[in-house]
Amino acid sequence: MRVLSLGGAGAVCEHATRDLAEFSDFDEIVIGDYNVAAAEKLTADIGDPRVKVLKVDANDYESLVRIFKDFDVILNGLPWKYDMAVTRACVEVGVNGLDVSTEEDQWDYDAAAKEKDIVFIPGVGATPGITNAMARRAADQLDEVDDIQINFAAFRCPAPAPGLLITFLWEFHPKTESRLYYENGEFIWAGPFAGLKTVNFPGPIGEQEVCYIPHPETRTMPKSLGAKAVSVHGCFPPHAMRLAKAMLESGLYSEEPITVKGVETTPFDLMFDLLLELPASKETPLWAYGLVVDVFGKRDGRDVKISLWNRHPPMEKWGGKAAYYKNIAIPLSIGVQMMARGDVKARGVVPPETAIDPLIFFAELAKRGIEIHEKVEEYHVIE
Repeated sequence: MRVLSLGGAGAVCEHATRDLAEFSDFDEIVIGDYNVAAAEKLTADIGDPRVKVLKVDANDYESLVRIFKDFDVILNGLPWKYDMAVTRACVEVGVNGLDVSTEEDQWDYDAAAKEKDIVFIPGVGATPGITNAMARRAADQLDEVDDIQINFAAFRCPAPAPGLLITFLWEFHPKTESRLYYENGEFIWAGPFAGLKTVNFPGPIGEQEVCYIPHPETRTMPKSLGAKAVSVHGCFPPHAMRLAKAMLESGLYSEEPITVKGVETTPFDLMFDLLLELPASKETPLWAYGLVVDVFGKRDGRDVKISLWNRHPPMEKWGGKAAYYKNIAIPLSIGVQMMARGDVKARGVVPPETAIDPLIFFAELAKRGIEIHEKVEEYHVIE
C-alpha cells in the first residue's frame, strides 16, 4: 500500500513521516511537498528505502486529483487553508484520508464520501484528535453524557512557522466567530479570554489559567456523543498569553488600513510579519503538550466523573521542539495506519470520536511513549 504524506517535510508533519517510517508497514511512503529540498533532506535523514519524494503544489487542485489516484490513503499535514481542497480531492478520487485541522465546510462532503465508500477524518492531532478519543472513551462508559470539558496547554512559541502563528493569533482574534461553547441546546459565542479557569496539567506544565478557545469538538460532540454541554478551554505559555492579551488591549488585531513608513498595511498584518521574523517569538523555555478531559454523566442512575489526561516524554528526551510537535504528528500517522489496517469502519466525513476506536488508538500512542491516564469517580447518596 502507498501513503502520501502531504506537507510531510514541514515542522509538524516531519514527525508524522518519521513515525510512518518507524512503525508502519506501508510499501511506499511518499513525502508530497512543495519544498523538495527539505523533503529530500528528511528522506536522507530517515534512511528508509520506502520513503520517496514527490513535488506537490497544493494550490493546483487538478494536480492533487491526479496525484491522489495513485495512493491508498492521504495524510494531510498542510496548513488549514488547504483542508477543503484536500477533502474535496479525496472524495472526488475515492481515497481515504485525514488531516490535522478542521474547516466547518468539510462536513458538506459527508454524503459524497459515503457514496464513494470512503472515510475522511478532519482534526486528527492532539486537540482536536487525542481529546476526541478521550471524550469518546469516557462517553462509552456512561448511560448519559451531561458535560464534556476539554482543556489543553499548547506549550510552544508563538511563531515557529507561518501556519502555527496564524493559529495562535486566530484563537484570540476578537472577530473569530467559531469561539463557541455548547449549553442548554445552544451554541454560545465567547469573546477572547472569556471563561477563565485554572486547570492542573500533570507533568512540567502544571497549573495554568485557560480560556474558551475555538475548536471543532464543541461543534461535533453534542451530536456524535449526545453531550448536553461541551466546551474547549486552552492556553499557550504565559509569555505567549501575555502577548495575545497585549495585542488585544492595544488594538493590534485591527484590520483597518494604516500607513507605516509609506507602506499601507494593517496592525494585524504588521504584527504577523513582525512576529514571524522576531527571534524571540520563536523561543520558549518549555516545549510540551498538556491535555485534560473531564466528562460528567450518569451510569446506572449514579453521577459519574471520568477524567483523562496525557503524559509524554520530556523535551530533554524527545528533542526540544519535538516534545510539542510529536503530540500532533503521531496521531496523524496512527490514523492512516488504522485506516490501512481496516480498523476504521466509519464512512463519510466524520469527526475522530466517531471514526477512531479509542482503545486501539491509545495502545498505539503508548508504543510511542504517549500515555493516556484515566480516573473514574462515582457519586451517590447512601440510603
